[in-house]
Amino acid sequence: MQVRARLSERIRAVLRTGFGYAVGNGVTVALGWAVVVLGVQFWLGPAASAVASVGALVATAPDRCAPRRDKWSQMLPAPLLSVPLFFVALCLHTHRLGLGLLIVGASFFTFLMMAWGKRGIPIAIGVALAVVFSLATRPPESFQQTLWMTGYFALGSVLYVIWAVLANLLFNARFRVQYSADLLLSLAALLRAQARQFNAVAASGDDSARPPSDTSSGAELLRAQAALADQLQATRDIVLESPRTVRRQQLAAMLIVVLEMRDHLLASELDLDALKADPASAEVLDALRTVLNELARAIDALADALLFMRRPAMPPDLRLRLAQIHLPQEERGGGQFGPTLAMLARGTANRISHLNDEVQRLCAIASGAQAPDLSVVRANWQMFVSPTAWSIAPFLNLWRWDAPALRHAIRAALALGTGYAIAIHLPWGAHPYWVLLTITVVLRGSLSQTLERRNQRVAGTLLGCVIALALLSIHPPALLLLACMMVAQGISQAFAIRRYLYTAVAATVVGLVQAHMLSGDSSPTFALFERIADTLLGTGIAWAFCYVLPSWERTLIPGLITRVLKAQARHARLALGLGPLRAVEISPELDWRLARREAYDSLSALVQATQRALSEPRAVRPPIEALEYLQAHGYQLLAQLSAVKAMLVLRHDRLDPGEIEDPLQRATVAIESALAVPIDSIHADDDVPDGVPILTSGGPVLLPDPFNADISPWLVRRLDFAVRLARQLRHDATRARGTA
Repeated sequence: MQVRARLSERIRAVLRTGFGYAVGNGVTVALGWAVVVLGVQFWLGPAASAVASVGALVATAPDRCAPRRDKWSQMLPAPLLSVPLFFVALCLHTHRLGLGLLIVGASFFTFLMMAWGKRGIPIAIGVALAVVFSLATRPPESFQQTLWMTGYFALGSVLYVIWAVLANLLFNARFRVQYSADLLLSLAALLRAQARQFNAVAASGDDSARPPSDTSSGAELLRAQAALADQLQATRDIVLESPRTVRRQQLAAMLIVVLEMRDHLLASELDLDALKADPASAEVLDALRTVLNELARAIDALADALLFMRRPAMPPDLRLRLAQIHLPQEERGGGQFGPTLAMLARGTANRISHLNDEVQRLCAIASGAQAPDLSVVRANWQMFVSPTAWSIAPFLNLWRWDAPALRHAIRAALALGTGYAIAIHLPWGAHPYWVLLTITVVLRGSLSQTLERRNQRVAGTLLGCVIALALLSIHPPALLLLACMMVAQGISQAFAIRRYLYTAVAATVVGLVQAHMLSGDSSPTFALFERIADTLLGTGIAWAFCYVLPSWERTLIPGLITRVLKAQARHARLALGLGPLRAVEISPELDWRLARREAYDSLSALVQATQRALSEPRAVRPPIEALEYLQAHGYQLLAQLSAVKAMLVLRHDRLDPGEIEDPLQRATVAIESALAVPIDSIHADDDVPDGVPILTSGGPVLLPDPFNADISPWLVRRLDFAVRLARQLRHDATRARGTA
C-alpha cells in the first residue's frame, strides 16, 4: 500500500508539473521559436534561418509568464541591446584582442542588469548569449555579409518578441489559473509543514529555546514560509491585473483568501509550546495535526481541479470535529490568573477552525457557489501588483564599491575575459563559445547558486553531449533537427528555475545543434571529450571567480535586518489601530495589508539569505543561529499581531473599547520604540522581559473563558506577548549584527 501511495503521489506530482505554468510557458516558447525559425527558413533559406534562430533564442531568455500590460517592456530590452553587440562581435570575429576586449566590456555592462533583480537577470543572460553565439558563426567574408547576418539576427528577435506578446495575451487566462493552482500547492505545503509542528510531546522539554535548525520541521517551516511569500508576489502580478471578468474576480478573491489564511495559519502556532510541554495534550495535538493535514489535502484537491480543468468539489466541513477537540476543564494549567491547558487547547482548535472556514470559502468561490467580494477585490488589486515600468534608480544606486550587482558585473567580465584568453590558447581544438557559454550560465551572484549550478551543469553537459552526439551521428534532415531543438528549447525554458539539471541537458543539446547549424560544418559529429573538457574548464573558471570580489551574505545581512525591524514596527502600528471598531474608510485597512506584505517579504528575504549563507566558507558565514532566532521570533510576533487583528475584526462585538484602547496605544508605542532604537546603541546582554505583564496595571488580570465572556483580557495578554517578542527581536538583531 505504501509503495502504491508513493507511486500515486509521484504520478500526481508529474502531472502537476506538466499542467503547471512553467511547462506551459516552455511550450509557448518552443512553439514560438520553431515558428520563427521555420518561417525564416521557408522565406529566406537555411543560412538566414540559422542566424535568425540565434536572435530568437536570445529573445526567449526573458520570456516568462507576465501581466498583459507592458509585456513589450519585458521583451524589448534583450533584442535592443543584443543586436548592436552581435554586429560588433561579427566585425571583430577574426581580431582576437578586439574580440576579447569586447567580451570583457560587454559582459560588464550586460551584467549590470542584475541591479533590476528578477527582471534584469534573464535579459543579462540573453544579451550575453548573443555575444557567445556570434563566436560559433563562420567569419563573415565581407562587411555586406556582416550586415545581412545582423539583419537576420534582428529579424529573428523581432519576430519572436511579437510572438511572445501575442502568446501572452492569448494564454493569459490559463496562466492566471496555473499561477493560482501553484500558489495553492505552496499553501498546502506550508500547511503540512505547520502540521508537523503539532508533533508528539517533546521529550526534552520546550523546543522554543532551540533555533529552528535544531529541528528539521522548524527549518522546513521557515523555508515553506519563504517559498509561499515568493510565490504570492508572482501570483499577485498575474492574477490581480484588471480583474474585470467573473473568472478573474474569482481568482483574485481566492488570492485574497490565501492572504488571510496565511495569517490564520501563523496564529495557529500560538500557545503550541505550552501544549507540547504537557503530556496531557498529546491526544489533542494528534487530532489537530490530522485536521491540518486534511485541510492540506483539500487545498491540493482544489489546486488539481484548477490545473486539470475540473469543477472543484466542496471538502467536508471540519468545524464540528474541531469543536469537539478539547481537554477536560479541570486539567492542570495556569491557575485563576493564567489560562488552563483546556483553554489553550480550545483556543488553538478555534484558530484552526478559521482555517477550515477559509478552505470552505476558497472552494465555494472556485466552484461559483459563492460570489467574490468585489469591494475588497477592487479596493486592493492595484496596490499589490509590482510596477512594470523600467526605472533608472537601480542603475544610479549601484555605483558603490559594496553593491552586489556592481561586484558581480566586474566578476563576470573578468571570468569571461579569462575564459576567452585561456580557450584560444589551449592545445586541443577548444571552442571558445562553449567555454564562455558555460561560464555565463554557471556563474551566479552568490556562491551557493554557483555551486548548485556547477554540479548540475557538468552532469547535464555530459548527458546532453551524448544525446547530441547520437542525434547528429544519424545524419538527420534539417526539419528533424529543428524539431529536436524545439523540444529541447521548451524543456530548457520550462525547468530553468526548478530543475536546472533538466535545463542543463536540454540547453547542451540546443547549444551543440545550434552551433552545428551556424558553422555549416559538413561533419555531423563533434569531439565528445573536447566538449566535456571545455565544460569542465568553464565551470572551474566560474567557480574560481566566485571568490573574486565576493558579495558574501553577511554584507547584506545588516540591511535585511534593518528592513525586518522597520517592517515589523510599521505593521504593528497599523495592525493595532482601532479601525475595525470604528466605522473608518478602507484606506487604513489597505495600508495595513501593504504593511503586512512587507513584513512577510522582509522575513522571507532574510530566510533566503540565511539559506544561501550555509554554502559559504565558515570564516565569512554570518551568525546562523542568531539569524534563525530572529526569523522565528519575527514570525511569532506576526502571529501575535495577527491574533490581535483577528480579535479586532472577527470578535469586536466581545471587546470593550474603553478597556483595550489604552493597552493598544501603549503596546504600539512600546513595539515601535523597541524596534526603532538604533541597533548599534543596544548591548547584546540587555535583559529580555520575562512573563510579567507589561501593559496591565494593578497586578495579574483574571482570564475568563474566552468563548463565554468579554475577551478584552485575552487581547491584552496577546499584546503583552507582542511587546516581549518585539524586545526579543531587537535582542536577536543585536546578536546577529554584532558578528555579521
